[in-house]
Amino acid sequence: MSETTEIIIPPVAGTEGIADLVRKMLVLLGEDPNREGLRRTPERFEKALRFLTSGYRQDPEKLLNGAMFSVCYDEMVVVKDIEVYSLCEHHLLPFFGRCHVAYIPSRKVVGLSKIARLVNMFARRLQIQERLTSQIAQSIQEHLSPEGVGVIIEARHLCMVMRGVEKQNSMATTSAMLGAFRENKQTRDEFLALINSQKP
Repeated sequence: MSETTEIIIPPVAGTEGIADLVRKMLVLLGEDPNREGLRRTPERFEKALRFLTSGYRQDPEKLLNGAMFSVCYDEMVVVKDIEVYSLCEHHLLPFFGRCHVAYIPSRKVVGLSKIARLVNMFARRLQIQERLTSQIAQSIQEHLSPEGVGVIIEARHLCMVMRGVEKQNSMATTSAMLGAFRENKQTRDEFLALINSQKP
C-alpha cells in the first residue's frame, strides 16, 4: 500500500462519524461550530486524524517483502535521523523527533527507504515512545532475521511541553537492542558512535 494513499472508512450505519463527534466537542468547549473559521474544522480534523493513524491500515510484511535482497554483507547498516511524528495515546497530542535504526544483516538486506517507511508506519498509530521503539526493532528482527537490531528514538512530547509540567526543552530517549546489539557492548558502542558523529 502506498504511504500516501488515503483510505476513507465510512461510519457504521446508525453511528456518528468522527466529524459529527468533533462538532459536538466544539460545542462542549464553548465554541460555535457554525462560525466561519470552524465550519469545516470537523471534516478537516477527521481527514488529518485518519492520515495520522494510517499505520493501522498498513502491513509491515507487505511493506518490507518487496524490497528484501540476498546480499553477502555482514557489516552494520545504519539509517539515522529519520524524522518521527506520532500521537501520544494518553492525550492525543503530538510527539516528534528523530529515530536511528541499525542492523547487522544475515543473508538479507532491505531497501533503505523501507526502514524509514517502517518507522512511519508504526509512528502513524496512537503510541507511546517506548512501544514505538520496540515495534520497529521487533519488526526488523522478525522479517529480516539479522544478527541484531538497534533502534533509538529521541523525541519531544507536547503533552510535557504544552501542559502538565510544561518543560519546554525536555527530550525523551528510548532504545531497543536485540541480538548482537544487546549481547555485545562493542556493537552497541559502534552504533552510538555512528549516530553521534557529525552532530551539531
